[in-house]
Amino acid sequence: MAKFDSLIFDVDGTIWDTTPIVAPAWNEAMDICGLSYAHVTADDLKQLFGKPMDEIIARILPDENKETREKFKLCCYEKEEDAVGSAGGKLYPHMKETLEALSKKYKLYVVSNCQSGYIETMLRVTGFGPYFMDHACYGDEEKLKDENIRLIIERNGLKNAAYVGDTQGDADATHKAGIPFIHASYGFGKNVDRAEYVISGIKDLLNL
Repeated sequence: MAKFDSLIFDVDGTIWDTTPIVAPAWNEAMDICGLSYAHVTADDLKQLFGKPMDEIIARILPDENKETREKFKLCCYEKEEDAVGSAGGKLYPHMKETLEALSKKYKLYVVSNCQSGYIETMLRVTGFGPYFMDHACYGDEEKLKDENIRLIIERNGLKNAAYVGDTQGDADATHKAGIPFIHASYGFGKNVDRAEYVISGIKDLLNL
């Protein structure tokens, strides 16, 4: 059996799925910025989420200059925050009761490559704030995921943490940070190289 003192969670593809509501928000931002040709779908975003926002924008707007990308990013943040703040995301099954149970035995944290404010919005909309002790993201720290995982570990004095995520990028960052990776195979990334543990549903964490 695994012996951890703490679990660090990814957000998109691990706790919830916001792509059905975020895609229209991004497309609205594109329309405002005159970029309608680059409209995205929820499935497109599932392939991109988990990467830093600047990298995502570079992929969907490869021929646009830095000024245009930055204008879109700011508009995108505004529209996405409105959409997610109003509708929230679709929680994966048994998320609330599992996090509640885990929080009684383990210290829980969140690390994501998202923009500033996104984690706070997720915690507010879901009511999960009481379950998590700290969080870090690319938008706040300007650090990549492996650095933010180490930041959470150091800031909170964690001795035996594991990261729960769903993509190959999550796995790579986790191993770079030097801790075990728990693959949430129900999320956006169905297969990853090297995962110390694999869960097909969030409730499986209780069996670890």
